[in-house]
Amino acid sequence: MFEFRVITIFPELFESFREASLIGKAGSKELLKVKPIDLRDFTDDRHRTVDDAPYGGGSGMVMKAEPIFKALEKNEGCHKVLLTPQGAPLTQKIAHRLAGQSPLLLFCGRYEGVDERARGAFDEEISIGDFVLNGGEVAAMAVIEVVSRLIPGVLGNSESIVEESFSLGALEYPQYTRPEMFDGASVPHVLLSGNHKRVQDWRRGQALLRTRDRRPDLFEKLELSQLDRNLLEQAIEDKDK
Repeated sequence: MFEFRVITIFPELFESFREASLIGKAGSKELLKVKPIDLRDFTDDRHRTVDDAPYGGGSGMVMKAEPIFKALEKNEGCHKVLLTPQGAPLTQKIAHRLAGQSPLLLFCGRYEGVDERARGAFDEEISIGDFVLNGGEVAAMAVIEVVSRLIPGVLGNSESIVEESFSLGALEYPQYTRPEMFDGASVPHVLLSGNHKRVQDWRRGQALLRTRDRRPDLFEKLELSQLDRNLLEQAIEDKDK
């Protein structure tokens, strides 16, 4: 069983999260476990204080080093991740690596961040984007969602993992379902052909085109084969018709 341990000052936020949707189903099958840990349990004062004013002045509060160290010591043997805007951007490649590191401990920062002396106690720092949240709880949920999809048995169709956005380095191709015609827009004919090779080629071309148009930063990193270039050219032609 893969185990996620989440250190937070709001453990109640994870109650419904770990019981709902695919996370809940995987938990009931004992494929994974999400264990919230209250950081306040590692304080010594009657107010259960986890933060204090920063030295040097400034706005906001800083998370104290002492309870952080105590919580991490209690969870020795975990791969310890600090969720912070200063961390490395979360990618599918990182998610694949984390999927092999159970128990995985995620620390949810709050306020203005953690005391700098506590940072060295973590194995790595991860960010889910260039923006600021109220705390790391949403980021922790995002990491759990991303990693859990890579755990065998969590998804019903393992092939969907391979075809998803970023797994092949590109965004996912357009998807359609019934009805065939809706509000004057029809499903591309190739998807109705029953020709699996043509469908596969069309999807790859569309994925490359979508990546080029929407995420040029990702597109520049792709190593395109001659087939990829041909499929992209065909997708561009189809778009211009």
